Order: sequence, then structure tokens, then C-alpha cells
Amino acid sequence: MSPLVVVAHGSRDPRSAATVRALVGRVRALAPDLDVRVAFLDLSDPPVPEVLVRLHREGHREVVVAPLLLGSAYHARVDLPALVDSVTSRLPRLGVRIADVLGVAPSLEAVALDRLRETGADLADPELGVVLAAVGSSNATANAAVTGLAERWHHRHGLLVAPAFASATKPDVPAAMAKLRAHGARRFAVASWFLAPGLLPDRIAALAGPEVPMAAPLGTDRRVAELVLDRYAEVVSSQVIPA
Repeated sequence: MSPLVVVAHGSRDPRSAATVRALVGRVRALAPDLDVRVAFLDLSDPPVPEVLVRLHREGHREVVVAPLLLGSAYHARVDLPALVDSVTSRLPRLGVRIADVLGVAPSLEAVALDRLRETGADLADPELGVVLAAVGSSNATANAAVTGLAERWHHRHGLLVAPAFASATKPDVPAAMAKLRAHGARRFAVASWFLAPGLLPDRIAALAGPEVPMAAPLGTDRRVAELVLDRYAEVVSSQVIPA
């Protein structure tokens, strides 16, 4: 089988890389016959090119890269393909296929809702306002996916919910809470659309305030690991290289 390289963004916060490594360990446990490596786009080690070159030196000629990203924005569309091209242009016998991002998959929605329930928030409370917090992007489509997720939670689960972003775009947490308050919210909780702890989730928590419970990131839940393997399987079962 082609080795799987799970690629995360990377962070200056060591908790982020530790969570990614633990998640990759869970992927390995679910697929013990698969060679699974971890790599990062930036800020954490090892970088993507280093891992790809190492696999080539070990004799591998086909590799699948699975981005551990929740949206298809700049990192997925530009950064990762550029890093892969920088290696394959020097090692033309190395074939690298890039899987789709994790995206707004139903299994991840379920994990995020479970994490929210774990805070003790009563999701049946009609006066509970849920802030759905995400990273934020300069890519409007990526932000729209989070907004769409908030709308689905409202229609499917009856939640009073508004998206908020930690960077790059609006609304921020105070604006989202003000919108929820205007629609009748008297109590609040923050749902976490983050894969791992880090500086941006901490920013969200600080803006929400210490009295507002914030859900843990998606983290190392088995369903996240299973989705990574699903993305790998989609690639190896297809003859078409994903864009």
C-alpha cells in the first residue's frame, strides 16, 4: 500500500502538534498494516518536503498525502500543492497524490456536537446561544462552509447558533454573541470547529469570557481518525489525481 502522510498546519503552540501526533497514532492503530507518517506545513516539525524525500529514499514511489484541514482554502489549494511540487520536480519518479480535506463531514459535525454537550451546556435550552467558532479564512467559500454548518445545526437541532471566526474575517465572538442575544439568548456556550488546541482557540475562549463554557477541539476522536482513512481510501481507489 502507498504510505499515508497526514499533513497538519503546524503551530507555535506545542499542544497542537502533540494532538496531531496523537491523532496520527490513532490512525495507525486503526490501520496497522498501513505506513502512516506525520508532517506539517509550517511552524512544526517535520516539514512536508522532508517527509516526502525520506519516503523516496526508503524506496517508495507512490505516496498519498491527506491534509488535516477542515476547509479547502489557501493552505489546501496553494501551500500544500506547492510543497509537493517542490519535491516532485526534483524527484520525478515520486508520485504524490493529495486527498481531499476533511471538510464539513457529518462525522465531524457529530464530534463537535458531542464536545459541546461535554461542556454541560443544555442544547434543549431555548435561551442558549451557541457560538460556532472556527479559524476564519480569506477564502469566502471556506467561511461559507462554517456558516452553512451553523445553519444546519439551527434547522436540524433547533439550536440558536451563530458562527464566529478567530482571524481573517468577521463576525468575531463579541459580534456573534450580540447577534444571539438579539435573538433571545440569555446563556452562551462555544462550539469548537478546531482540530487541536492552540493560540486561536485560546483567543476565542478569551473573547467569550471565563463564564462561557467552550467545547474542546475535535482532537483525537476515533471518528476523526476514521475520516482520515476514508480520505486515503478515496484516493487509492481512484485513478484520478485529486485537484
